[in-house]
Parts: sequence; C-alpha cells; structure tokens
Amino acid sequence: MDTMLEARLQTQQRNTQNSQETSLWSSGFGMKLEAVTPFLGKYRPFVGRCCQTCTPKSWESLFHRSIMDLGFCNVVLVKEENTRFRGWLVRRLCYFLWSLEQRIPPCQDAPQKIMESTRVQNVISGRVPGGTGEGQVPDLVKKEVQRILGHIQAPIHPFLLRLFSWALLRFLNCVFLNVQLHKGQMKMVHKAAQAGLPLVLLSTHKSLLDGILLPFVLLSQGLGVLRVAWDPRTCSPTLRALLKKLGGLFLPQEANLTLDSPEGVLARAVVHAAVEQLLVSRQPLLIFLEEHPGAQGPRLSALGQTWLGLVVQAVQVGIIPDAMLVPVAITYDLVPDAPCDVYHALAPLGLWTGALAVLRSLRGWGHSPRVCVRVHLAQPFSLQEYTINARSCWGSRQTLEQLLQPIVLGQCTVVPDTEKEQEWTPATGPLLAFKEEDQLLVRRLSRHVLNASVTSSAVMSTAIMATLLLFKHQKGVFLSQLLGEFSWLTEETLLRGFDVGFSGQLRCLVQHTLSLLRAHVALLRVHQGDLLVVPRPGPSFTHLARLSAELLPAFLSEAVGACAVRGLLAGRMPPEGPWELQGIELLSQNELYRQILLLLHLLPQDLLLLQPCQSSYCYCQEVLDRLIQCGLLVAEETPGSRPACDTGRQRLSAKLLWKPSGDFTDSDSDDFEEAEGRYFRLSQQSRCPDFFLFLCRLLSPLLKAFAQAATFLHRGQLPDTESGYTEQLLQFLQATAQEEGFFECADQNLAISAIWTFRDLGVLQQTPSPAGPMLCLSPTFTSRENQEKLEQFIRQFICS
Repeated sequence: MDTMLEARLQTQQRNTQNSQETSLWSSGFGMKLEAVTPFLGKYRPFVGRCCQTCTPKSWESLFHRSIMDLGFCNVVLVKEENTRFRGWLVRRLCYFLWSLEQRIPPCQDAPQKIMESTRVQNVISGRVPGGTGEGQVPDLVKKEVQRILGHIQAPIHPFLLRLFSWALLRFLNCVFLNVQLHKGQMKMVHKAAQAGLPLVLLSTHKSLLDGILLPFVLLSQGLGVLRVAWDPRTCSPTLRALLKKLGGLFLPQEANLTLDSPEGVLARAVVHAAVEQLLVSRQPLLIFLEEHPGAQGPRLSALGQTWLGLVVQAVQVGIIPDAMLVPVAITYDLVPDAPCDVYHALAPLGLWTGALAVLRSLRGWGHSPRVCVRVHLAQPFSLQEYTINARSCWGSRQTLEQLLQPIVLGQCTVVPDTEKEQEWTPATGPLLAFKEEDQLLVRRLSRHVLNASVTSSAVMSTAIMATLLLFKHQKGVFLSQLLGEFSWLTEETLLRGFDVGFSGQLRCLVQHTLSLLRAHVALLRVHQGDLLVVPRPGPSFTHLARLSAELLPAFLSEAVGACAVRGLLAGRMPPEGPWELQGIELLSQNELYRQILLLLHLLPQDLLLLQPCQSSYCYCQEVLDRLIQCGLLVAEETPGSRPACDTGRQRLSAKLLWKPSGDFTDSDSDDFEEAEGRYFRLSQQSRCPDFFLFLCRLLSPLLKAFAQAATFLHRGQLPDTESGYTEQLLQFLQATAQEEGFFECADQNLAISAIWTFRDLGVLQQTPSPAGPMLCLSPTFTSRENQEKLEQFIRQFICS
C-alpha cells in the first residue's frame, strides 16, 4: 500500500511539474472586475476638453465641472429597469423589449431631395463643365443618379435595425466583460445635439467592430440612428447591402475618377448632395479618421478626409450654418482577433465570413477571459469657429529634406526656424476638387481631431503590462515586484492627465491582464513560492510592442526629451559611462532646444500627431518643462547670472511682440538671448537613471528600425518598387532580430515609416518607369560616407 501511495505521489508531482505553467493560469484568473470605481482610490482626470486656442467659445459653452462627477455606465448591461415593464417575464425578455423601445426616426424622402438639389441639377442640365448632361437624355442621367445613390446609401429598415440591435446586445455581453462610457462625456454630446446642429463624430479605428459598436452605443443613449461612413474595400457586396439598410454609407468608385471625367463629375455631385441632405436632416454621421486595422500605409485615412471635406464644404457654401464635431475613440484590452485576421488577409469581409467569426467568438466564450472596452466622447466643438481661428495659425513650412539633410551631412549646424511639411495621406476623390487652401484645412483639421481622440483615450491594463515587460523586464520579473511596477506606471499615467480603462483590486487586475496576454507571457513558479513572469521571445515581442504603443502618447514629451538629452551627451562621453559622470555635464537650454527640434523633425508626423496650432518651438518648451517637472533635469545657476526664478526684472524683448500667444508657457521668456545663460544638469536622485532609460526605450523600436534601415541602404537591391523594397527591408529587420534579439523592430509598419521618412529626407527618390514608380538611392547618398553619417545621426538618439 505504501509503495502504491508513493508511486501515486511521484506521478502527481511529475504531472504537476510538466503542466506547471498551465496550472498557474487557472489559479485566481477570470475573476469579474469592478470597472467603475477609481483605480486604487487615485484621482482620475476628466479628459477630452477641446482646444482652447482654436475653439475658445466651445471650450467654455459645452462644459461644466459638475459633469466630471457623473461616473461611468456599462452600456451593454440591460436590466428590467431599462424597460417600461416589470415582472419575471420582462427579466427574461429585457433585451428584446429594450430593442423595441429604441427611438428610430422615420425615413424621409431623401432620394427625391437629392435629385432636386442644385448641385445635381446643374450636372444634369449640363451647366457644369464636364457634366454628364451634355449631349445626353436627362432620363438616362436620372437613372444614373439613382444607380450612384444606390451605391452610397439605402433607406433604413427599422425592423432589421431592431433585430440587429437585439442580436448585437446578446453578442456583446458574451464577448466583452463590459463596455464603459462616461456619463459626463455623453451629457456634453447631448448638450451639443440640443443646439439644433448636426453632429459629426470623428473616430479612431481599432477594429471592424467599431463601426457596429459605436452606432449601438449612441442608439442606446437616445441619439438616434448613426450613419457610418464605411470603407468599401473591407466589405463584400452582400455585407455592404446589409450595412446600408442599417445606416451605412459608401463612397462610389466613380467619385475617385479624374476631375475632367463626366462620370466622376456626376458621382461627386451626388455624393455632395447626399451628405448635404444628411446634414440638413440633422442625422449624426460617423467618420473614421484612421485607416482600417491591418492596412499598411499612412495612419490618417484618405477616405476619412474625403468625408470630412464634404462636411467642411457644406458649411462653407452655407448649406448648414455650422456642425458640431465630436472626437471619438474606442479602446480595447485586446482588439478582437477575428477582424484582425480578416484585415491582415487583405480580403473583404463577407457576410458568411463575419457569421463564422461571430460563431468562433461565441465558441470561445467561457474558455478565454473576456476583455473590457471603453468608449470615449471628447468635448464637441464648432466647425465654423475652428475654421475661422485655424487659418490665423498657418505659417511657413519646409520639407524634411530642406530642414534636416544639411545637418545630417554636416553642412550646416543651425536648425531653420520653420515647421516641417510632411503629408503621407494622398488626396483622393472629391477632396481633389477642392481649392488647395481647403485641402490644407481638411488635412490639419483631421490631424487636430485625431490628436484630441488619442489624448482622450484611456490607457488599458494590457498596454501598461506590455510596456513593463518589454522595456523594463525583458528577462523576467517576479509577480510581487510586478505588482508594484504596475501601480507605479498607472500612477504616472494618471499624473500626466491620461485616464486608465480599468479599476479594482491590484492583484486581480494584474492576474486578469496576464491571462489576456497568456499567448505572449510565460509564468514559472520559483522555490520561494513567488511567480516569475517572463515574456516569450520571438514574435511575442512584436505584439507587445504594438500594445505598448497605446501608452506612448502619455509619455511622448518626456521620451522625446530623454532621447534628445541622450543625443546631446553622445558627443561628449561614451554611452556606457556612469550616471554620476553624465550628471556633471552642463546642458544649455539652446543645445536642448536644438536636439529636441532635430528629433521632432526626424520622427514621423503620424507618430507625434502634434496639433497644427502648436509650433515646434512651443513643443520644445513643453518637452523641457516636462523633463524638469518629472525631476530628470535640475536648473544649474551659473556664477554671476540672474536666478531663473527671478522674474521681477524681466522686460519684454522685441521678439515677444510678434510671437503668437500659444508660444508662452511656463518656461519663462521666449528670448533666445536669455536662454543662452540657462544650464541644466541631470538629476542625481536614485530613481532617475532607471526612469531615464525607460523613457528612452519607449522610442527605441522606431529609432532602431530607422537605424537598421540606414544600415540596409548599401545592401538593398535598388532600384525596386516601394512594396518590393519594403519586403527587402522587412526581411532584413527579421534577420537582424534573430541575431540581436530586437524583435520589436521587425514590424512592417516600422519598415514603411522608415522608407517614407528616407524618401522625405532625400535619401531615396522615386523615378518613373513602365512598371510604375521605382525607388532608388539619391545621388547624395550613393556614397558610403553619407550613409554612415545618416546612421550615426539616428543612433545618437538610441540608448542601448
């Protein structure tokens, strides 16, 4: 008997060791989290205020401090109290009864009004140059108008919409733990809707579910049916037909034809008339400003800018007096897998494919932890007010080649006092028919709104965990230490005015987050009884880098400043020198400004998302202020100089008389001459070296990809097409990652950003050929010496 018991115990111990990691995932995971109370009792900032420089009246009129205390609601939590009925049967049919009670406005005679619009009638009668009506029978033109209008939209089907809302409510409750919305943000949107102006919601785009989830949220909050501008490339014809009956809008292919094409002129007129009729009827419109997930290319969507341009044009010609723009964002713990797989396959999502994805999500329900979702509605602002104020902020701009190439090659040391002109999103379709000034207005407005959406987005727990594992603990960390690090980074995020999308007990939060990252993290039990959390090597690093990018906006200013300080110290001492030795060096304010400007010019606009109303010099002052506030830099008083805190004897200089008001910050005077006498040192506090290294590593994936792209210049096979050279560079990044372990750099989006930045910098240039545009090295960078100068310029900002 004893032998049998010993054998059984040995077998159990062996099985426990073999499945050690698997058993750890099931202990204490999958606990239901509370997502309403503030995290650890800390202050939760109210985010999403509009720009006070461009829209000061909207900033004051659509906000009241009382709405900050309204708290959150779970929009998919529908109970008996959400219906007009009570009883045991209502509790079982509350989803269905709730869908029947939703207010759906009656369908108006939109096709007839679009046909009678002035813009369409001018094309039909031939009064517009290139119009289809020239030499054609009007009846045939009217049929063509009806055909184009059928591609754009369809009458909303109320019964189908209620049925879809009921099914979607059940699906969301199965897939998501909760869908949180701040009641104060919703109150601001309701207040803007009561002004009698159409609402235009401008959103980020993380998943295909965004276009389904956002209309459901606004319908449940009493804002009516939301018309969604979909990308026709992501949907099959069958799915497009269904989405149009639910309120979807699609841009017809003819609208992208040349400006002198009769079919293009007619299609653009119909699109203009359809948008104008939608705005006049005050139906809310949703436009995605980001490209769809999985798209390889610029961050800003060309299609989104086209729809936004149609709204701007309707206000400018007086069709409507004004429109209220609402920046919107949705953040997920993890973006649902099914839409991502479809997008990366670059195939349109069909009706049956979508149904299979839903069934696959439901089949995994109960076996994998559910994710949390946050919907963010920033403060609405007036489009008319922005248009008037934004034009006064436009200044001179230069290309990246003019700004940075002479400095990279050592031909110049002075950074020009102008802004960078960098636009990666091509103008297509109806936007090309606008004036150049209006095109510039739409581009800057879209960038301004996207900045507002990103800064109002909450940071999810997976982004914080991925950042800690990737940039602080790549070799592993004990769970007890990870709890403290998670709390520290959460507090630092809140202190920078960014909200977090989670709450609850710290240990439960960390366990839930690790269970979500189970495919990319390994848990090992050590002999002391603690758990060792180790990120899995290889492609998991690339996934963690994408998740950590959601946290970068909160620390972007400090990260830019830390890399700029690193570049300034790189020319004075070896990078492996001790922190105490680096703290001896004096850093002048002018030198810091120059390094920050160089790094700002090098980094892509799609990453920085700077507000167009904010100058680069103003941002340099903000970066310097952040470094001082976080304790990394300490002011050094030189002998004989006036203390920096002494402002009593400051007098206005000639430069202050013409600088815009946005250039005044807490960094004292803007006078460069006074700045020459200001010096700083690196702080010698014990926490500063680790924090400085952490900030530098936040930008390391992008900067390392740029540096490796510079190394690849003499190895790549050029000339080649852009897609071909991107594939060459990606293979090189993956091979280098296998050798050096920098898997976070082996990303196709980083490869594309490097190639486009080098093209703007004048390193690569496009030449026409029968097969299309070809990339080749510019004559300046054919020499190995200049290639090494470029690589050395980039590597000065990288902290090893």
